This record gives sequence, structure tokens and C-alpha cells, in this order.
Amino acid sequence: MSVLPTRLDTASPDFAEARRSMLAALAEIDAEHAKALAGGGQRYVERHRARGGLLARERIELLLDEGSPFLELSPLAAWGSDFHVGASVVTGVGVVSGAECVLVANDPTVRGGSSNPWTLRKSARAAEIAEHNRMPLISLVESGGADLPTQKEIFVPGGRTFRDLTRLSAAGIPTVALVFGNSTAGGAYIPGMSDHVVMVRGRSKVFLGGPPLVRAATGEESDDESLGGARMHAEVSGLADHLAEDERDALRIGRRIVARLRHRKAGPVSRGPAAEPLYPAEDLLGVMPPDLRAPVDPREIIARLVDGSEFDEFKPAYGGGLVTGWADLHGYPVGVLANANGVLFSAEAQKAAQFVQLANRADTPLVFLHNTTGYMVGREYERGGIIKHGSMMINAVSNSTVPHLSVLVGASYGAGHYGMCGRAYDPRFLFAWPSARSAVMGPRQLAEVLSTVSRQAAERRGQPYDEEGDAALREMVENQIEAESLPLFLSGRVYDDGVLDPRDTRTVLGLCLSFVHNAPVRGTDRFGVFRM
Repeated sequence: MSVLPTRLDTASPDFAEARRSMLAALAEIDAEHAKALAGGGQRYVERHRARGGLLARERIELLLDEGSPFLELSPLAAWGSDFHVGASVVTGVGVVSGAECVLVANDPTVRGGSSNPWTLRKSARAAEIAEHNRMPLISLVESGGADLPTQKEIFVPGGRTFRDLTRLSAAGIPTVALVFGNSTAGGAYIPGMSDHVVMVRGRSKVFLGGPPLVRAATGEESDDESLGGARMHAEVSGLADHLAEDERDALRIGRRIVARLRHRKAGPVSRGPAAEPLYPAEDLLGVMPPDLRAPVDPREIIARLVDGSEFDEFKPAYGGGLVTGWADLHGYPVGVLANANGVLFSAEAQKAAQFVQLANRADTPLVFLHNTTGYMVGREYERGGIIKHGSMMINAVSNSTVPHLSVLVGASYGAGHYGMCGRAYDPRFLFAWPSARSAVMGPRQLAEVLSTVSRQAAERRGQPYDEEGDAALREMVENQIEAESLPLFLSGRVYDDGVLDPRDTRTVLGLCLSFVHNAPVRGTDRFGVFRM
């Protein structure tokens, strides 16, 4: 392989400015993440501990193999909404008894662990990751069910949670429920539809309707334990497969269940110890300028991600706005597609389509590094076939069956976001840097389009155009689109799996490559019709 050189001047004023901007953005994101880590606040944390309960992340830590990593997913879900950052649930991937598993843990300190619309979206994403990568799903349950004031937004999509569990089981992907407290109403179906169920004596309570609801519906008087306690379900109903003495015992039993699954990866293993990149990850803090219109050579990023900074570039002299090539990342072979200079022309689109086909022929996962303003517009480019060539690239990405990993490092606008495997194209994992921006188009371009439409409408009506109002409209639109294209906004809506510190990108991609190899890695030669 060819070793990538570097021309990044880490002593330059531009690098220093970019680094300061990135660190400031990271500090803002860390502050929001801290809100999720704090749960419902000190008062509710202390109340939960007084009842003898472990916190959600403590349960996860005790369940995981000692010293193994845990990749938390969607930690900023619900940011910018009326709900707590984190959406009252912790999700992620970690190693349990040697097996990589997806974990979903209710946070009982946030409104009793009740589910709101963002909880559902975050949990559904975790189940999707378990399904696509064929990893066991472990639910750490303690929830009062639906957040009733938002029932109109929960009831219909909420059924997907139960559907997902049954589909995972039908596909041979194990599901395990460890019930630590309440699992009521619809939440009762989580243990009900899991393959393996552990309940904690004197603490777990699973029922469709609690004593107040039963009394209102039937007039029957009952207590929690006789109606849905752990012992009753272990000895009478049979819903509990294992009766634990306390939470730690439940986690011990959970680990034994996973050990007995004898889960094996279906994909190829890593080639072994990998050489570190030649250049420090710290440099990635200063790669992306605050103004995303400034050109960035993506090879500087690639050189700090791939093993030994070795990269065999594909078609280096053709379609220079997209860098493509082959490398290893933590011992796994990958194909890389990385945007350069923002715009995708016909050459870049055709180059990408061929490269994706080759990756599928070689059963090689693809890594997409986004920094594009989209496909080129204008009479010359329309006449040259930019629509059919862009469609060719999107066709190839849409039908590719090797795993895709996407990282938004800069701009990711318009159909360029689609062609580079954005969220709608089902990448196995998608992350963003704090420098990323994603929307239909850039704020300035979108404001210009709306201004032009308004101006033309006034001309057709024969009315004078309000230039002062136009300036105010442009400013309002630019500010709105800028705010709605930020990583915090998009991550809050679970449009990505998390916002990364650029220095962690290689590690996170390495973990994700390990995760995707739980499933077979197979390409395809079946693509839609390419318009030539």
C-alpha cells in the first residue's frame, strides 16, 4: 500500500483557529452530555439509591466484561425538546461474556423511566442495530411505561418495540430481559416477548394493569406482589425464567445466560494487530475550518484513521472532488469514500458508483466521510447528465449490501447526503463531528432561493419589492437553517448515533467494524438500472 504524506501545518494560524473552534464545540456538547449522565438530578438519584437500586449506567458496567469498552449510542436524544437529554434510556453496544451485545437500559431517575416519543425512537434505533448486525439484545428494564401526557405520540409507534423483539427472536437473534423494577402496561410485553427473563425478588413488578387500574376496571383488590411480583411470575405465571436475589445477582444470571448462548460471529475476524497511523489523532482537532466553504484535503483525515496511514487510492486523477481507495482499519479491510472541495460532479458520481460495485465484489465494508454541498447545478452540468450520474451513485449506495459506516465531518447537504449514505440509506452506524452541518442545502443558498422566489412573485404582481423585508427574511432563514443543521439538533432527533470527538473516530470506527462482523459480510451484484 502507499503511505499517505501530510501537508497539514499544525503551527499555522488557520490550524490554531480551527482547533479552538472544535474544542469550543466539544465543550458545548460535553455540557449537554453531562445532563444525560446526571439522570433526573440529585434528588431523584438519591431517592432511587435509598430504595436499593443501581443506576442505569452502573447496571451496564456490572453486566459488561471487566475492562471492555462500551459504545454509548444517541446520548443526546431529545436535545432541544421538552424532554430530558438522553430520553430517559441508555443504549449502546458492549461485550457481555465475550459476546458483543446491544444494551437498552431504562433510567428510572427520569420520570420513573417512562417512555416518551424520543425514548421510542432511540430504543428502535438500538433494536435496528441489533437486527442488522445480528447481535443479542439485552433490555435492562425499570419503567413505568408510557409518559401518559404524550400518549398520542407514543401509542401507535410504541407497538414497534414489541414487534422488534419478536422479529429478532424469529431471526435467531437472542433477546434477554433483566427486570429490576416496574415493567407495567405496555412495558410488560418487553419481558413477555423476550427469549430469556430474569426478575429480582421483592423488586420486579410486571403487570398489564397495576392495583389501582385493576380496582377501577374490575373492583378487585390486590397488592403488587400477588398481582405481578417476581416470585409470583417465577412460581405461578411462569413469565420469569430466573428469580434473582438482588440486582447484582440478576446481572450475574444475565451474564450466564449470554455465556450459554455461545454466540459466534458470522463475519471474518480482524487480520490481527494493526499499525497505528503515522500522524497523531490530536491533529484532527484542527483539520476542519470553522468556515466549511474552505477546501479541505480528506487525505489528511484518512491518514489519521487508517492502519499505518497506508491507502491505495482508486482513480486518483479522475473526479478529484471525491477521494476513494482501499485501506485497513484496526485490521479490517475497508473501502473509503471521502469528499473533497465540497461539490460532486458527474465524474465523482460515476467514480463512486464503480467503487461501490468493486467493494461489493470484494465483500469489503465501506466508510463514508461526508463533506459535500451536494451535486453540481447549472445548465452545463444538467446537459452533461448530472441527474443520471448522481442517480447512478445513489443507486449503487442504495443497493450495496456490504456494511456502511458514515461520519459527517463537514457539510452534508442535499442529495449529496444521500449519495454518501446518509441516515435514510441505512448505514450500520452514522456519527457526526461537531463541525458537521446537514440540511437540504446550505443556509445562505436556501435563503437566496426563498428571496429569489419572493422577488419574482412581487414582479409578477407588479408590486415593488421590499428590500428591507428581504434582508430580514434572509437573516431569519439563515439563522434558522444554521440552527437546524447543527449536530446537537440532528443528534437530538436521533438522525445520527452520536457526536464524536474527532480524536476518537478511529477507535469508534474500529469498534463498529467489529460489531458489523457479527453478521455475514457479503456484497451483491444486483443493482438497479444504471442510466447511461
